[in-house]
Amino acid sequence: MEQRASRSAILPPDPGPEELAELVASTPPSGKRRPIGFLVAVATLGSLLFGFDTGVIAGALPYLYLPHAGGGLALTPLDEGLVGGCLAIGAAVGAIVGGRLADRHGRRHNILLLAIVFVVGTLGSALSGSVLVLSVFRFILGFAVGGASSSVPMYLSESAPQRIRGPLVAVDQFMIVFGQLLAYSTNAMLSASRGGPQVQVSSDPTGRFPAGEWIPWDLGQHIQGLVIAAGNGDTWRYMLVLGTLPAIGLWIGMRLMPESSRWYAAKHRYHEAIGALKRIREEPRDDIAAEIDEMVQVQRVEGRQARWTLRQAWSARWTRRVLLIGCFLGIFDQLTGINTAMYYLPKVLVAAGFSSADAITLNVVTGLASTIGAGIGIYLVSRLARRHVGIYQETGIVIALFSLALVFGFGIAPHIDATGAIAATVPAHLPWVVLGLVTLFVFFKQSGTVNWVLVSEIFPARIRGTAQGVAVGAGWIMNAVVTFAFPLMIAYLGPAWTFAAFGTFNVFALLFYLFIVPETKHLSLEQLEQELRTRFA
Repeated sequence: MEQRASRSAILPPDPGPEELAELVASTPPSGKRRPIGFLVAVATLGSLLFGFDTGVIAGALPYLYLPHAGGGLALTPLDEGLVGGCLAIGAAVGAIVGGRLADRHGRRHNILLLAIVFVVGTLGSALSGSVLVLSVFRFILGFAVGGASSSVPMYLSESAPQRIRGPLVAVDQFMIVFGQLLAYSTNAMLSASRGGPQVQVSSDPTGRFPAGEWIPWDLGQHIQGLVIAAGNGDTWRYMLVLGTLPAIGLWIGMRLMPESSRWYAAKHRYHEAIGALKRIREEPRDDIAAEIDEMVQVQRVEGRQARWTLRQAWSARWTRRVLLIGCFLGIFDQLTGINTAMYYLPKVLVAAGFSSADAITLNVVTGLASTIGAGIGIYLVSRLARRHVGIYQETGIVIALFSLALVFGFGIAPHIDATGAIAATVPAHLPWVVLGLVTLFVFFKQSGTVNWVLVSEIFPARIRGTAQGVAVGAGWIMNAVVTFAFPLMIAYLGPAWTFAAFGTFNVFALLFYLFIVPETKHLSLEQLEQELRTRFA
């Protein structure tokens, strides 16, 4: 537990060099030492929950489509977009509100609160009896996801030594995709153990299936007048409820961690900043005195200015440009279409010709590719410039998305009949080509994801939490738009034009990384702030 310093120990906003050196020497750690690796492992449980709760719905949706008699919620494409979109809207609210709370009460405090919200949202979603109730609790869960997507990278960037800041924040992205892989794997195991989405026939007007027979829902959903006696649609509840376990671990683990020393410094609580920093630094390898001095210098400069609000940040040319860059980093990250793979990949694979049961299982393949890609991404972020990683990502995504559009448009579309089903004449290799291209797409995306690192670095300390919340919130608003629109785009435009549209969006994202995004790698957060102030003045 973080020890509280007495009010008399808190220094004025601008301690002199001698006073600061004396305080650094005399201040003990504020609690038991926590290795930076342990801090990262605990904090990124919030990112794992981000990935799990966004990815688990992909395996749950085929069961949610089952009728109420079969244990599902009789989802329609509109309902599907609503369930996914509510989480994204909640995440936008959570990112913005969470950023403000993180600035006001602390990064650690915010993550502890979010762990409780994760549990409430997960349990409510798993126990829902209607699409409306499920949507409400998915919104609550989204609030926690959005708050974590804002607070965890900020906590990591402010806690990490400069020499490993980029790779440690990249671990955040790795844990997101590992959470997705965990969700896909548990989905596949639960689906396999229960035989995939199935229903028991009560009566079939076509006479194709006798009463009492269990059949895959893929076969029964197109039969007009089919009456269902039972089903295994409640499988989705077991999929969702597993998310409570890492949420409980996050709450327990964060109670053992220190608050961000930079948050303390922003509040001019330098005694506590030093005590917190000493808990997670290795002396003499890490120069704590120099790191604290940089924080003091930034606070000394900003102490001469009025406290910033978003309106004031928008009125200054350099902060307005930084805020816009941060927002577009979030927006373009969603326009990659990565969340269409996270939420709807089984739907895409079914459109390519796989069964629902096979699609849920094959989702693990793309989850594994994402995890491997994220691991490689940590290496790329540590070795390459941030912008170069983003350029690599967008180039690969553009190639993969336009290739998917071509395969669906010229390979699969000619074999779709009037009911929307894929005819037996479709070449057997084409569904596997689609799986390969989607796997390539998620690999490029996750191995090149650098936007979270950039967003955690570019904002000035005085509004870092609030501005990061706005930027992440902008991304989640676009996530909601994409999540809601994707099932309708697939239904009315078809996969070919849908993937072509996303490929076009990413051409603009590539240009954004080439000509607008600033480089942040080789500077401390305080040096970067001065650099951006000069560059965009």
